[in-house]
Amino acid sequence: MIGTTQSQEALFIPGSLRSFLPDDHILVQVNAILDLSWLRDEVSDLYDVHGGRPSIPPENAIRLMLAGFFLGLVKDRALLREAQVNLAIRWFARYPLNQALPDHSTLSKLRTRWGAATFKRIFQRVVQQCIAAGLVSGETVHVDATLIRADVSWASVVEQHVEQVLQENPAPADPLPAAAAAPRKKRSLTDPDASLSTANKTQPMEPCYKQHTAVDDQAGIIVDVEVETGEASEGAQLLAQLSRVAEATGGLPQVITADSGYAHPTNYATLECLAIDAVIPPQRQGRRFPERLPTRRFAYDAVPQRVRCPAGQYLRLVNAHDGALTFRSTAATCRACPLRARCFAPSATVRTLHIPVGYEALLRARRRKARGWDAATRRHYRRHRWLVEGIHGEAKACHGLRRAVRRGLPQVAIQVYLTAAVINLKRLAKHAAGIGGIWARAWCLRGHQMVWGAITRGTVALILLPLSLYRDPGARVAA
Repeated sequence: MIGTTQSQEALFIPGSLRSFLPDDHILVQVNAILDLSWLRDEVSDLYDVHGGRPSIPPENAIRLMLAGFFLGLVKDRALLREAQVNLAIRWFARYPLNQALPDHSTLSKLRTRWGAATFKRIFQRVVQQCIAAGLVSGETVHVDATLIRADVSWASVVEQHVEQVLQENPAPADPLPAAAAAPRKKRSLTDPDASLSTANKTQPMEPCYKQHTAVDDQAGIIVDVEVETGEASEGAQLLAQLSRVAEATGGLPQVITADSGYAHPTNYATLECLAIDAVIPPQRQGRRFPERLPTRRFAYDAVPQRVRCPAGQYLRLVNAHDGALTFRSTAATCRACPLRARCFAPSATVRTLHIPVGYEALLRARRRKARGWDAATRRHYRRHRWLVEGIHGEAKACHGLRRAVRRGLPQVAIQVYLTAAVINLKRLAKHAAGIGGIWARAWCLRGHQMVWGAITRGTVALILLPLSLYRDPGARVAA
């Protein structure tokens, strides 16, 4: 017998919204571990308690934003259009079917009122939850940076002289001299905080922001995240990030991994003093002038602070500033040197060397890499590549962080903090649900309903190998 379609809509729906949601839905799992009870007192000072129109409840607003980031809906209009028909979002954000959703402008005004500091505390609270759950060991931390394309068009990027930029900003304590050949700087008129940058020399420069991320090795939990302009050097941010990681985890890590962009002499020297193993490959020593003697041919002795050239002559220390020591030979010594033609240009009279502070630590790192890293060091660096770089790929592919959705450094920072909180909440929810191993780390939101639904129904049991044959990716690397 063929059934007939009922044309009349039901007046009443039995049961609650929760009864219509599967247990393996990510919002259901996150709701079980999400704690925002502290948020109302945190932002109460930002509201007028004596008058004004009642605002959207703070916890409801954050739940709406988090639900959007879980689903990859980072724009307010798209989120609220989806919330109109998505029962999971309504239930998670605590909006019954008969209650109107807020206007998209309400979320925008709320972010401006709260500021980036409030959203950073939300991220930090999630990190503390992960630490309490035992997902953070703090022994090994992987550090990396990634670029986020700014929400501007190329038509807004103009070229300006440095003098014009300085006129539009507060004058520094030590102003630049008015040079005749002042360099030009490109900036966006719609988002002045963004700066032109590129990930490598093969890609064109774009207006970007730069996200600095620190990931704990144990379960891939983001323990620290910060946003700067695209032109900020990631190597110069390492020590400040290390301080924030120590504050979040309660102690300094034993191992820090990073790519060659962090291979600064100061970083090597500071990590040595802190007894932290720096798994950072030194940068390749370029030969701008292959026919000349490179700096590495000059022997540097840090204790008496002197440099001996390949001919056996000593260079004298003439200056120490800006984190570097300047050594210079004498004209009389270089005039009679047989290596003079290979040492410096014909137009010069002496050889000058700039030795950065911590240069001896850089030399030790170079020798260590030249001799070959041991098995433990290679394992740490392999895990760095798929852990922290995988986090960046997950944020961009699944949670809309490939491009900023709003303009200005504070607004981009809010997007970064919420994205990091969502990634950590996914891992915390899977841990609380008792799901671990390769599936918990490889899990991505866009396919989670299909994958986890299939696992819970047991439909993949016929095609998968026995569980005894599975190996955790971390264990595979360790082997």
